[in-house]
Amino acid sequence: MAKIKVENTEITILSIEERDYISLTDMANAKESESRAADIIKNWLRTRYAIEFLSVWEQINNPNFKVVESDHFKMQAGLPNFVLSASEWIAKTNAKGIIVRKGKYGGTYAHKDIAFEFGSAISVTFKLYLITEFQRLKEDEQKQLGWTAKRELSKINYHIHTDAIKNNLLPDELTAAQTSIIYASEADVLNVALFGLTARQWREANPGLKGNIRDYAGINQLICLANMEDLNSVFIQEKMHQNERLVKLNQIAIQQMLVLQEVENRKLLK
Repeated sequence: MAKIKVENTEITILSIEERDYISLTDMANAKESESRAADIIKNWLRTRYAIEFLSVWEQINNPNFKVVESDHFKMQAGLPNFVLSASEWIAKTNAKGIIVRKGKYGGTYAHKDIAFEFGSAISVTFKLYLITEFQRLKEDEQKQLGWTAKRELSKINYHIHTDAIKNNLLPDELTAAQTSIIYASEADVLNVALFGLTARQWREANPGLKGNIRDYAGINQLICLANMEDLNSVFIQEKMHQNERLVKLNQIAIQQMLVLQEVENRKLLK
C-alpha cells in the first residue's frame, strides 16, 4: 500500500498480483464529500463510454471476462433508469480491472489504466496531476529497489570477503575478540579505499546517524564496494600485504567511480 497526494487529496494505491490499483473512492472524494463518492463512481460507470472502455480493457487483460454480459450493460447505458455499481459490474462480467475492498483501506479500486480514465470524471487538471504523481511514485520505488538490490549484492560479497579472511588471515588459536579485530581491520581497508575513512571515524563524524557508513552509501558506491570485496578476496588469497591491497583498491575505487558516474551522466542526458 502506498499513498500519493493530488491537489491536497490523499490517494491510496494497492499492489495486487504485481498490478497497481488506485482508489476511485479517494479520487471521487476530491470532487465531492465522502458520502457522494459512491454516486460519482456509479454515475461514471453508467455511461456508454465508460462501459466500452472497461470492456475493451478486460478483453485485452482478462481471458475470463464475460463479453456477452458487458454487451448487455452497454445496450442499457444512457437510459434514465439504468444504474450500475462496481460490485454488480464485477459479479456479472467477472471483471478484474475494478475491485471492491472492505475494512481497512476499503473502497472501490481500479487498475491504473482505468483509474487514469476515471480521472476525467473529476477534472482534466486532476487527471494530469494524478498521472504525474503516480509516475513520480514509481520512479522513487525503482530507485529504492535498485538501492536495495545493490545493498543485498554487497552483503553477498561480504560473505565471500569474510571467508577469504577466515581461510587465509586467521591463525587457528585466535580468540573471538582477536578475530573480530582482524575482520574489522579488513572491512576498514575497503572503507578507507572507497570512502576515505574508517567505520569508527565515520561514527565519530556522524553521531546522530544510526547504522553504519555503508547504510548511507549511494548506488554507485555500493556497486563499487561489491566489486572491491570480490577483488580483495582474490588479493588476500594471493597473499598480498594489507598496505599494498589498500593502495591498489583505492586506485580501483577511483577508476570505477569515474566510470559509473560517466554512465549515469550519459543516462541523464538521454
